[in-house]
Formats: sequence, structure tokens, C-alpha cells
Amino acid sequence: MSTDTLEQQLEARDPDVRLMLQVRDDVQGAFEVLVERYQHRLVGIMVHVIGRGEEAEDLTQEVFLRVYRARKGYRPRAKFSTWLFTIANNLALNHLREKGRNPSAATGNAGLGSQENRPVVDRVPGREATASAQLRKVELSDVVREALDGLGEDQKVAVLLNKFEEMSYAEIAEVMGRSEAAIKSLLARARNQLRERLEPYLRTGQRGP
Repeated sequence: MSTDTLEQQLEARDPDVRLMLQVRDDVQGAFEVLVERYQHRLVGIMVHVIGRGEEAEDLTQEVFLRVYRARKGYRPRAKFSTWLFTIANNLALNHLREKGRNPSAATGNAGLGSQENRPVVDRVPGREATASAQLRKVELSDVVREALDGLGEDQKVAVLLNKFEEMSYAEIAEVMGRSEAAIKSLLARARNQLRERLEPYLRTGQRGP
């Protein structure tokens, strides 16, 4: 498949590619729409990876700044979200290395109190209105968050992209610079770890030991 054909296909089926092409062509308001569409999603993932709300917001701004600076040279080679999250992933990893923090231990509770930054499980309204049901939902969301925070850096990014951004193995592989087989293995190990951490709570309705 020629490069021109690939670009035409991506433009036809990905509205965000079309939007980014408008950004490239300096269409008024296009960049603002793009930021609004992805800002909360990016901050949410950055919070999980970086663990600090203010730093996550700063890095998200840096992602969009790099997107804007690169606009004139933009030529679609993949879905726009894949390209965007590749930039975000590289920035997050570089930030952690520069700070000298252990990526797998860098995710505290800072910033997680913001509604937009909380995991999907926190933001979906519960169907049950009783106080006990609401309490259980909060407890479960805390357990899920703690389980995610216990994963290694690469595992965490892969899970977030797969579950919350609904990316395929191939797309995650492109974002993370890994083979598709490596991503499958990474996600399998992550799921096993999450299952082990969550099973006691889900089985008994209480936090496991």
C-alpha cells in the first residue's frame, strides 16, 4: 500500500485525523476542539503513570504543545490517537527518568480526587442509590486504583490504553515501541496480577489481606 493511499484511508475513517489535518492547515478553532476532545483522557492516564496531578497536567500541556509545533509536518501514518499517545508515553517515561523516580512506585493519590482524572470505574454513576452501595463502589474503585498502581510502568500503560482507550494490541505496540506479541504477553501478565489482587475483595466483598 502506498503512503498516499494509507493517508487517504486514515483520513476517510478517522475523524480525528481529519481534525488534525485541519490543525495543520490552520483552520480556526480546530486545535481547540482537538484539545477539548483529548485533554481529560490524557490527564487521567498521566496521573496513573506519573502519580502527581499538577505534573500530569503540565505534561499534558506539553503533549499538546508538541502536537501544535509538529502540525506543519503532520502526515497520518496511523490513527490520530495512536500518534498522540505515543507522544504522551514518551514524554511520561522521559519525565520519570529525569526525576529519578521509580516508575512502578510513582503513582500516589495526588490528583486522583479530581473527577475528570479518576479512573473510568469512578466516573460511571452507580445504579443503586443506597448508602451501602455507594460506599462499596467507592471502596471498589480504591481497590482497582491500588491494583493498577501496583503494576509495573509498562504493564500499567498497556492496561490503560487497552481498557480505557480501547486500543488494539497492534495500536498499543506502536505507542510503546514493542512487538504485538510482546504486548500480548505484557497484558496477560498484568491481567493475572490484577486478578490476584482483586480476587479476595471481589470474592468476599472486603479488602483482601
